[in-house]
Amino acid sequence: MSNQSSYRVIRELSEIQRNTDLSLAVAFRDSDVRNVKALIIGPPETPYEFGFFEFSVKFPEEYPEKAPLVTAKTTNGGRCRFNPNIYAGGKVCLSILGTWRGERGEEWSSAQGLESILISIQSLMSPNPYENEPGFENANSSEDKKAQAQYVAKIRHETLRISIIQRLEDYMGIHSDGVVDDFPALEESGEPRSEYDVEPTPPAFEPFKDLSKRRFLWYYDSYLKSIDEAEKEVKPNQNFTTMPFEGGGNTMPGKFNYPELRRRLQLIHAVLYREIDYWAEEGALQVRKDTTIASQLGRQFQQIVEAYKKNDMVTLDLDLVDSNPFVWLLTYFGRPMTNLDGGMFRIKIAISPRFPEEQPRVIFETKMFHHRVSKNGVLCYFPKRPDELKYHIEAIVEAIEDTDPPYDPRTLVNPEASKLFWGSADDKKLYSRQLRRAVQRSMEE
Repeated sequence: MSNQSSYRVIRELSEIQRNTDLSLAVAFRDSDVRNVKALIIGPPETPYEFGFFEFSVKFPEEYPEKAPLVTAKTTNGGRCRFNPNIYAGGKVCLSILGTWRGERGEEWSSAQGLESILISIQSLMSPNPYENEPGFENANSSEDKKAQAQYVAKIRHETLRISIIQRLEDYMGIHSDGVVDDFPALEESGEPRSEYDVEPTPPAFEPFKDLSKRRFLWYYDSYLKSIDEAEKEVKPNQNFTTMPFEGGGNTMPGKFNYPELRRRLQLIHAVLYREIDYWAEEGALQVRKDTTIASQLGRQFQQIVEAYKKNDMVTLDLDLVDSNPFVWLLTYFGRPMTNLDGGMFRIKIAISPRFPEEQPRVIFETKMFHHRVSKNGVLCYFPKRPDELKYHIEAIVEAIEDTDPPYDPRTLVNPEASKLFWGSADDKKLYSRQLRRAVQRSMEE
């Protein structure tokens, strides 16, 4: 790959990584910029909602004169065709990729790039993907409408089972029988390595692992809501319906089993919370060992505490839980003359010893009714600089206090609160009343 081509790829990747689009992510090894991993998070209000769909992207030597090769990786080992244009074998049919015949002007040009490819793939994940199949664009008979509903139903089920549950189970060491691998044992001291020691196997390149975990916690309530609604429409162990355009191994076979999906989701959620407790144990060990990361977090904590002592605009307290710099307790006092006035909310900030590669988990310990706070207390927020904790504190306060955020369904982590917040004038009043009740309860606890 020429230097000019490499610079083009690096520039495109950097632009996507800096982008505020919550549904796209890309990553690559520094030693190999030609081979890229991409993640598309399924669009809201579609059967792909909040699923994690991974693709590999290989840039040719001739890029950008020639389109990259894009392969779907979320296929259940080549057994699941998630879309008429996304095959079980990984082929992605798009005219701009040269994998499908298109109209004049739809073919690849050097003016396009990776982001336009990913957005094009994302556009295939529509509320009615049935019509993506050539010849079915205008299928509107009663039989077609029945088939469309059946197709949407099985895509929704497999989005939950394959793209979300299987991915998180692999990350968390959860086996099909429900057995969960133990977290690594913590050792107070280790023997020094010798020249005869075997080098440990480098970890697999899983750049979206932490992102998927955090988004799972954000969207957990939405996943459960989707199951509650979908299982009313099908019977347990009911077979999927084969579509007219499926066949030859390029299908989506299976059966509905929503009770089992709910059980697996709940187990993943529980293990993610165990991981947060494990981080605290790891952190306490880091303190006893007087490691660099423990010292750095301790210094950052003191600096942030001093900064907020001088800040008259925000009233909050910061403490360390059990003197552990990996577990912060933020007490937020509601700003006067707002719906939060008089409230006092305790918020735990759990920090991984691998920060910033693993981002903090921010959880309300005081019950809160807020469109950016899940029923389990997980806060959806966006630090301007994820590698500095002071920006996390700023973003936490901003997320709590923002009364007029731009509408983005990917940030709606509390379906009940979000429906009211973004609803009618009467809904908004009801939302404010529910928020005020949470504020009043916080003063009584």
